[in-house]
Amino acid sequence: MALFDLRLQDVHNKLNNKELSVTELVDASFARIKETDDSIKAFLTLNEDDARSQAHEMDKRLQEGGDKGLLFGLPAGIKDNIVTEGLLTTCASQFLSNYNPIYSATSARKLKQADAITIGKLNMDEFAMGGSNENSSYFPTRNPWNTDYVPGGSSGGSAASVAAGQVYFSLGSDTGGSIRQPAAYCGIVGLKPTYGLVSRFGLVAFASSLDQIGPLTKNVEDSAYVLQSIAGYDASDTTSANVDIPDYTAALTGDVKGLRIGVPKEYLGAGIDPRVKEAVMNALQVYESLGATWEEVSLPHTDYAIATYYLLASSEASSNLARFDGVRYGVRADNPDNLVDLYRKSRSQGFGPEVKRRIMLGTYALSSGYYDAYYLKAQKVRTLIKGDFDNIFKQYDLIIGPTAPTPAFRIGEQVGDPLTMYLNDICTIPVSLAGIPAISVPCGTADGLPIGLQIIGKAFDESTVLRVAHAFEAHTDHHKLRPQL
Repeated sequence: MALFDLRLQDVHNKLNNKELSVTELVDASFARIKETDDSIKAFLTLNEDDARSQAHEMDKRLQEGGDKGLLFGLPAGIKDNIVTEGLLTTCASQFLSNYNPIYSATSARKLKQADAITIGKLNMDEFAMGGSNENSSYFPTRNPWNTDYVPGGSSGGSAASVAAGQVYFSLGSDTGGSIRQPAAYCGIVGLKPTYGLVSRFGLVAFASSLDQIGPLTKNVEDSAYVLQSIAGYDASDTTSANVDIPDYTAALTGDVKGLRIGVPKEYLGAGIDPRVKEAVMNALQVYESLGATWEEVSLPHTDYAIATYYLLASSEASSNLARFDGVRYGVRADNPDNLVDLYRKSRSQGFGPEVKRRIMLGTYALSSGYYDAYYLKAQKVRTLIKGDFDNIFKQYDLIIGPTAPTPAFRIGEQVGDPLTMYLNDICTIPVSLAGIPAISVPCGTADGLPIGLQIIGKAFDESTVLRVAHAFEAHTDHHKLRPQL
C-alpha cells in the first residue's frame, strides 16, 4: 500500500531511475486487491491479462527511452458505468450482466492515451442511483476505514479502491455528489469538474444534464494530473464544452493570500453533525492563517435542491433507461407472451428496487397533466439555485462548506428509508444543479471515520479550486491518514 501513497512525480522518478518497473506496480495492485477485496468488495471485473501485457510493453519502452504519457504506468480503476472495449460494463445491474462493449468511453480512451493501466471495473450503485453503494445488484462495497460502514455512492467502489491502496487512482461519475460524497466518506480527494469539461461519451446515462466524470485520488496534485489527461472538447458529446484547457498542475502554487471565501449558512445549520461543522471551521482558520478571508453568505434556495434534483434526475433517468428493453442488448426475459410482455418481464427482472423507484417517479413527473406542475417547475427552481451561486461569485472567489452532513453511516442503517438517504447529498446536489466544479478533500475525522471539506468554484475555474485545495492539503496532515487494513 505504501507504494501507492507516493506522489505521481515520485513514482515516475522511480520508474525513470529504474528503481521500479511498471510490472511491479501492476503486480502490487493485483496483490493488494487479492489481500483486501474479499472484505471491501470494490471490484466487479478484473482486467489482469491485458493489464500485465500493457505493463510488459511499457517496461520495454522504459528500457528503450520511448515517449511516456502523463499517467505512465499507473494502475487505475474505472467505475462500471464507463464503457470499456472488451471489458464487461454492467452498471452493477443484472440487466447488463452480459454487456461487453465494442468501444471505449472517451475518458477511458484518454486514460489509455496517457499510459494509465486499467486494472478493472469498480462496483457502484446500480445505474449510479444511490448514495451508499448498497444498491449494487451484486454486493455492497464496504468502507476501508471500517467495513461495517458504507463507502458512499454511487462511486463507492471507486473511492474504496483508492482508499484501500488497490489502485493508484480511479474514475467515478458524479450526478448529485457521487464522486465527492464517497471521497469524503473514504478520506480521499474527489473532484467533480464543471459540466461539459470532461466528455460524457461512453458514460451510461443516468441524468444527462447532470452527469460528469471525474477523478478520485490520494492527493490534490494527482487529481490535477488526471484531470489534465481526461479534460477537453469531444465532438462525440454534444454537451462537451469547447474551452481552453489550462495547465492544472501549474496552478498549484499554494498562494491563497487575498482570496475571498463565502461560507453558506445553509451548509452549517440544522442537520449538520457538530463534528463536521467543527472540522470545517478549523479548515477556515487554516485559510485565515494563509491570508484568505471568509464571510457567511446565503444560498436561499438550498431547501428546494433535493426535491428539484430528484424530480429532474428521475425524469431524465426515465427517458434514458427506456432503451433497456431486453431487445437490443442486455439480459432478455425467457418465454414472453408477446413484445409488451418481453419489455415488462425483462425490466422487472433486470432492474433493482431503487432504479424502478426512480423510473416510476420520473415517468409520473413527465406524464400528461403533471409535467407543468413538477418537471417544469423543477427546471425553474434549478435556474434560481444556479442564480444563488452566480450572485455569490460576484463578490467571492470560492465557496467552502462540508461535503456531507455526517461521516459515513453503518451498512443497512438507512437502506429502508430512501428519503433519509437522499438527504445525505444536501451539500453536493446544489453544486450539481448549477453545473459548477467542486472538490472534496479530507479535513478531519470523527469516531475514526473521515470528514470531507467541499471547495466550490466558478464554472471552468478548476485551476482555482485545485490551488485552494492544494494549499489546505500542504498545511495539514489529514490526507496522510490511511485506513488500517
